[in-house]
Amino acid sequence: MSTAPRKRTIVTSKAPKPSSPISQGVRVDSLVFTSGQLGKDPKTGKIVGESMAEQARQALENLKAVLKGGGASLDDVVKVTIFVTDLKKMDALNKVYREFFPSCIPARSCIEVSNLASGAKVEIEAIAAAP
Repeated sequence: MSTAPRKRTIVTSKAPKPSSPISQGVRVDSLVFTSGQLGKDPKTGKIVGESMAEQARQALENLKAVLKGGGASLDDVVKVTIFVTDLKKMDALNKVYREFFPSCIPARSCIEVSNLASGAKVEIEAIAAAP
């Protein structure tokens, strides 16, 4: 006899409210899946800064908040997917990324796209194995 996974939607005021019909994230049993986080200020809903590094920093802060809302942390992240509008700016993004993942670096994919919501330069999502 198997039991269905317990699924709950993550809602936190520490990350921007979604402007479309999506959740900030979902926890299923011990897995936390975040929606893509832009570099938006959670209070104003506006993109922070002009550079990819500034936006990546805010996106990672938002990601951290959603993970916390799901009972996880950056240390629990096993996979990150990053969407960028310019792969040539990856050095700046990687510098910021290393600050958030200094030791146990998760698996990662990075994809260049032609456009992101709200004119953002970077969007970051993650999967974590929560305690």
